[in-house]
Amino acid sequence: QVQLVESGGVLVQAGGSLRLSCAASGLTFTNYVMGWFRQAPGKEREFVAGTSWNGDITYYADSVKGRFTISRDNAKNTVYLRMNSLKPEDTAVYYCAADESWLVTAIPSNYNIWGQGTQVTVSS
Repeated sequence: QVQLVESGGVLVQAGGSLRLSCAASGLTFTNYVMGWFRQAPGKEREFVAGTSWNGDITYYADSVKGRFTISRDNAKNTVYLRMNSLKPEDTAVYYCAADESWLVTAIPSNYNIWGQGTQVTVSS
């Protein structure tokens, strides 16, 4: 059974830091580009960050560039999102997703495997 399970979402104060994890199972992890997306109430799901199969290529939304870092540990079938200098506008449900491709993209429909999401709330 293919599964992505996110963890690490909590309530944090503005300016704080957080690390999200996404553990993958039931798939050959290195065959997949991995991405993080987020969705705030009443808004569309938006791309946050993506990484190539070996982590050599990363891609970020402008809104998080310089504050967030995506990384992956292929030995643990896990992708991470390190979030620093958090802002209230970062509040959302964060999802990890997998795309069986070599190209890192920001298009949600390219990703065919999704986790259930983890809530991140940033208080002002």
